[in-house]
This record gives sequence, structure tokens and C-alpha cells, in this order.
Amino acid sequence: MTTPTNPPTPPTPPTPSTPGPNAGQPASEPRFDAAARHQQAPHLRPVRGFAAQADGGQVALGLADARQVSDKIVYTVPAAQAILPMLDGKRSIDEIVAAVGRGLSRPLLESLVAQLDDAGLLYGPTYDALVAKMHKDFDSAPVLPPASTAAMAEALAAQPSTDGTPAPESDEDKLAVGGKRMREIFDAWIAAALKDVPNPSLDALPKAVVAPHIDYARGWLNYASVWGRLRVVDRPDRVVILGTNHFGEATGVCGCDKGYATPLGVCEVDTALVEKLKAALGPADAQKLFAHRFDHEREHSIELQIPWVQHCLGAGDDGKFVKVFGALIHDPTVNAGESYDGEGLALTPFLTALRAVISQLPGKTLVVSSADLSHAGPSFGDPQPLAGDAPEAVEARNRVFQHDREMVELVRQNKPDELVAAMSWQQNPTRWCSVGNLVATLKLVEPERVELFNYAAAMDEAGTTLVSNVGMVMH
Repeated sequence: MTTPTNPPTPPTPPTPSTPGPNAGQPASEPRFDAAARHQQAPHLRPVRGFAAQADGGQVALGLADARQVSDKIVYTVPAAQAILPMLDGKRSIDEIVAAVGRGLSRPLLESLVAQLDDAGLLYGPTYDALVAKMHKDFDSAPVLPPASTAAMAEALAAQPSTDGTPAPESDEDKLAVGGKRMREIFDAWIAAALKDVPNPSLDALPKAVVAPHIDYARGWLNYASVWGRLRVVDRPDRVVILGTNHFGEATGVCGCDKGYATPLGVCEVDTALVEKLKAALGPADAQKLFAHRFDHEREHSIELQIPWVQHCLGAGDDGKFVKVFGALIHDPTVNAGESYDGEGLALTPFLTALRAVISQLPGKTLVVSSADLSHAGPSFGDPQPLAGDAPEAVEARNRVFQHDREMVELVRQNKPDELVAAMSWQQNPTRWCSVGNLVATLKLVEPERVELFNYAAAMDEAGTTLVSNVGMVMH
């Protein structure tokens, strides 16, 4: 693993002041509605809990939408952890108060339920309205607007210019300036990543590449190691990006019938591929593929590859960037490649159809596996922090690295079935999040050779979060 010295890094957006227990709530606190059935027997949606510092230095419990449908966060006391499992839609307010005990009163619970409902964290009319708006917005435009990449561009645009140019004020100007600076930082990352490597460019377009989907600040080395080598190869006619479904509801493969916009421009969807894929799948499986297309609305694993596609592959003679098709792949270790519940699109029919379609389409196709590997440390449920020289920390880190080495070697040896078997048997101990798209890419392109460029792991100073990734190419 190689790491350049003093790598260029993007700016860190300003950190807001630490919220108190009621931070993020409206000035007028939401009121409990005793006539509302969904508040009388509250049903909590999937949430993500995290520790936050409240006013006076006290610890608060933050609750955010695990599906990222709602942007609101509810802050409450840590003791509320005992309440959350009771919010199953089957218990009344009084039944929950009696079951929890511990001094919980009905007014306190009513206040929490009202806040959760206002934030869209309960099943009910508020959540339904958020979903309806998200679906309407999704289907109203041919491309998905930038999300993660827009945030980076705005942070870059906010930096003082070197020539005294005033900071842009309109959103359009912020994206334009930020996009220009994104290109500059991409070039700096590529120069740093490929400075001393023996093979800084590929001679021909490969069948597929593997690049991270971790944020750029932590994963820039392997983004640049992969995409920087593609700047001089023949431009593909389309790019198929296989990502990971982090937040969505699809239980199988989830396709996207939209293009993707970033601060660098737009990659239109490959409509010819989409239509042929629907025909190859047949009506039932085609419906399954796009039934949860809305999962792509807030998914970053495909979006983060698009600026690299635009910057490194460039525009064609028509001034347009290469067309794309994105799909999110479920975990094949859960149900042997079938969908989790038997209702979604299984992996094998998807790959069979897509392989046939790619062979029929004119021109060249580049497949991208947008993959992160291990997710380890206390943030992901492990008891042992990973930082420091204590024997326990060193041993814990080494277990992660050893497991990564063994599993990456199965990818390098083009053994997707063995990778699934090993992960299933070991129960994915370090939480690889992208087994699905790695296996799908290997089976889709059937490479003659897989080349590993670099392995890297990013960890915070306290050792609570470690995420690993690789840069690879499939010939």
C-alpha cells in the first residue's frame, strides 16, 4: 500500500455548533395529536442513532432517517433507547409507558412521538407526504440532480480565490466555480497517486474497473489510481456502474432509468441499453428492476463515480459526456443471489440479460464496480477501538487487514463463487458492503486477468471507524 506525502485535500465544510436535545426542531415544538391513529400507536421507521453533545456538555441521542427520506434529526436523551423498540405500531401510548417504566410519563412520551412524527420518522401522513414528493421529483426530470458532488463543489467554491475574484453568490455560479476547482483537485490527486508508479496509464480500455465509493477526502488515492490511468485509453460508448444500495428499500437488483448530473455536467442515461434490458428481462423482471428506482435518489455509490467519468473520459465530438446506466446490487451472501424476500430481482437473471444486451449493442462498454470493503471499529459495533499501539488494537487491525487480503485475493483470482462462499461461511466479519457489485462485475465481464493497483484503509484518529477500499482493473 502506497500513500503519497502531503496529498492535496478538499476543504472541510464548516461544522455547525453542537446541537442540544431539542436542536433542529421548529421554534414551536410539535404537539401530540391524540386523535391521530399513527400517534396513538406509533410505528418507528428505520432510524440511525448516534451520540451528540447537548447543551451543558451532556450526551444526547440523535435519531436520523436510516433511509434518508427525511433530512430532519430528532435529539433526545440516551434513555430513550429503551422506548424505541416499543414503537412497533402495536402498542398504545399507555401500554408503552407501562412497559418501559423507569419514570417515563405519558407527557414525555407524547412529546417524543410528536417530534418523531414531525421529522417523518414515524409511519404516517408526514412520512407518506415526503415519499410522495420524492417520487414525484424523481420522475419529473430525466437526470438526477447532484447531491454529494454538489456539496463538495459548494465547499470548494467558498474557498477564497487566488486572484481576488469575489466568491460566487448564486447556486449556479457556485456549481460552476466548484466544478472547475473539482477538476483541478482531481488532477492534483492523479499526479500524486501516479507519480512513482511503474504503469501510470493503461494501453487499452479494460473490461471493468473497481474504484471506491467512500468520500473523496478519504478515498482519493484509489479513485485517482484507477481513473487517472484511463485518461488516454479509447473512450467507451457507455459506462455501466454497479453500486451498493446503502439506504433503499429494494430487496434485489435496483436499476435507474435516469442520467446523472454533477457540477461538471450531465451524463445521460443510455436509453438503448435500458430498453433492450427491459426486453431481455421480460415484463415481470423488468418491473422488479425499476420498481424501487427511487432508491437512487439519495444513493452516493454511483454518483461519486460520475465526475471521474466526465473528467477522465471527457466529452465526445458532440460535446456530450458518455452515456451511463446505474444499478445497485444486493448482497448475494444473504440468499444465494436471490432477492432477500423473493420479491425483488435476483442477480443471475439480471446478469444474464445485461451480458446479452452489452454483446448486442455497438461500441465498447466499460463496467465500474463502485466498491468499499471492510467497515470496522466501534462505530460499526465492534468492541475494540483500532487506533494506537496497544496489543488489542494492533491485533484487531491485523484481523481486518488479513481478512481483506484473503478476500481481495479471491477477487484478483476471479473467483466470485468462492468469494460468496467464504463471506457466507464467515458471516462477513468485517462488513464488506460491496460483495454484490464485485461479484456481479466479475460474472458480467468474465475477465481473463484482474490487476490490483492499490489497497488502502482510512481510519479516524480515535480508531472508531475504519473503511477499506481498493483500486483494481479487469482485463
